[in-house]
Amino acid sequence: MTNSVPIPLQPAPSTAASSCGGHCADFTIAENLCQVLSNAWVNAEYKHLVLKAPPIALAVLPGQFFHLNCPPSGNDVPYLRRPMSLYRVSPQDCTIEFLYKVQGAGTRGLATLEPGATLDAFGPVGQGFTLPPQARHVLVLARGVGLATMAPLAQHAVQRGARVTAILSARSPALVMSEQYLRSVGADVIVVHDQDGSSDIAHIEKLVRERHAQLPFDLLTTCGSNRFLLALQRLGQELDVPAQVALEQLMGCALGMCFACVRPFRKSPGSETMSYRRVCWDGPVFDAQETVTW
Repeated sequence: MTNSVPIPLQPAPSTAASSCGGHCADFTIAENLCQVLSNAWVNAEYKHLVLKAPPIALAVLPGQFFHLNCPPSGNDVPYLRRPMSLYRVSPQDCTIEFLYKVQGAGTRGLATLEPGATLDAFGPVGQGFTLPPQARHVLVLARGVGLATMAPLAQHAVQRGARVTAILSARSPALVMSEQYLRSVGADVIVVHDQDGSSDIAHIEKLVRERHAQLPFDLLTTCGSNRFLLALQRLGQELDVPAQVALEQLMGCALGMCFACVRPFRKSPGSETMSYRRVCWDGPVFDAQETVTW
């Protein structure tokens, strides 16, 4: 059984994404009571959670997230909700999916959920990725749990007629996630990992330049990694291509009211003047050239 309590909200404009494809004003945020359909391990560190969700939760854009009310487990009693980026959405099946690493009190609680259980998922929240009009080639660069955040963008870009090059990074081949899924939606996938040294940032930048020479990129995207953020800042300037980054951040309310997730940003690309923005409400997706490493 699913249920939702709509809370009409007007998203604040973001410098990096002043509109979510022009659709933000059409959205409402809801406290969605979702039913767990499955919650299975995909490898030694990550689980894949599938929820039956009400219609309002299905109107989610790539890069947006849900604020999950994680259950207690053992001695862990999570006080705050946990922000979780969408991995997949299926309006036909009325499902939303999450890919998460089990590593703290909140995700340990999520890991205990069995099919049939109820999970409170507040959202969808935030400013997502902005795909340029008539984009022909999009780079998706991600590592670890960041792969979950980037999967909806890859699918959306392919559906819009763009070619997607997805570079997936992990410590080892066994920890690479989403490879088959991204191939199935039409992305060109390149896997790199630490064991053979192919995840070295110089090698990744070389791969991006080679792909750009074949068909110029219209957008460079990444999630969560300082190393990848710095690489996209360099490549974006060198190749004259816009770049966007989805940030990971602990949050309090996810509504922009508590200011617990505020971070410094450049007021504009290359500016020495800093401003402060809320990751939950002004992001979590930002212009990479305005984003400061952490």
